[in-house]
Amino acid sequence: MTMKKIGVVGAGMMGAEIALCFARAGMDVILADIKQEFADGGKQKQAAILDKQIAKGRTTEEVKAATLSRVTPTVDLTLMADCDLVVEAVLEKLEIKAGTFEKLDKICKPETILASNTSSISITKLASSVSKERAANFVGTHFNSPASVMKLVEVIPGLLTSQETADTVTQVLLDIEKEPVRVKDVTGFALNRLFHVFYGEAMRLIEEGVATPEDIDKICLYGLGHPVGICKLLDQTGHDLNVSVDQILFDAYGERFRPSPVLQRFVDSGRLGRKSGEGFYSYEKK
Repeated sequence: MTMKKIGVVGAGMMGAEIALCFARAGMDVILADIKQEFADGGKQKQAAILDKQIAKGRTTEEVKAATLSRVTPTVDLTLMADCDLVVEAVLEKLEIKAGTFEKLDKICKPETILASNTSSISITKLASSVSKERAANFVGTHFNSPASVMKLVEVIPGLLTSQETADTVTQVLLDIEKEPVRVKDVTGFALNRLFHVFYGEAMRLIEEGVATPEDIDKICLYGLGHPVGICKLLDQTGHDLNVSVDQILFDAYGERFRPSPVLQRFVDSGRLGRKSGEGFYSYEKK
């Protein structure tokens, strides 16, 4: 199956970056959100990412213009009727994701593959929100953040996902220069189970006064060879999301995923990270 037209629902940082990955590879992309200003904002995020790449000599103005010309921001999900693949990247709440898929199931052509970028919710459970006929074409595609840079994508078949669907999605991810990894449909999949254990220990080091967030990030950068410090990465993903996923993992696996008091205090105070302008670090509000 040749993928020519892609839909992405949710134009936040994750959705905008996922859409950018497909647009850079030459595919037409419909980028939808609940308000036009949100959808337009997603395209503006894409432009800002490409501007940074231009400044670093990694792309050109011509490539930027061509890439952005392929992205159509909208509030109208019916524009996705003829998409070959639609990736959902809305809030990490079961009822919101399920409602999105119920709408897409009625709108999209029968052969459209529906994929969720959920980081923790069962793909089999999400697939129950679409028709039995669609369930074979339903799969998880968990992109690693920031999606425009990181190559990893977890491909998670649900109980009813067909082998053809899993293989097709794996191939399109290879086509856009990602590294797909097939993962069993368990709570948190593989990436988040590793990630949340790691950052949970980092938060305990901060809580105990062993090291500052800045020094923890230096340890990640210069000791572990990570491309970004863990505290800065948590700021980027958003502390409300981090705590929400921690709670899901804690409910599933117990004590090793107990939500961090450090992050809970951030959420309680409204310091959600980059999107609120302040978390471990301060950011300019745009």
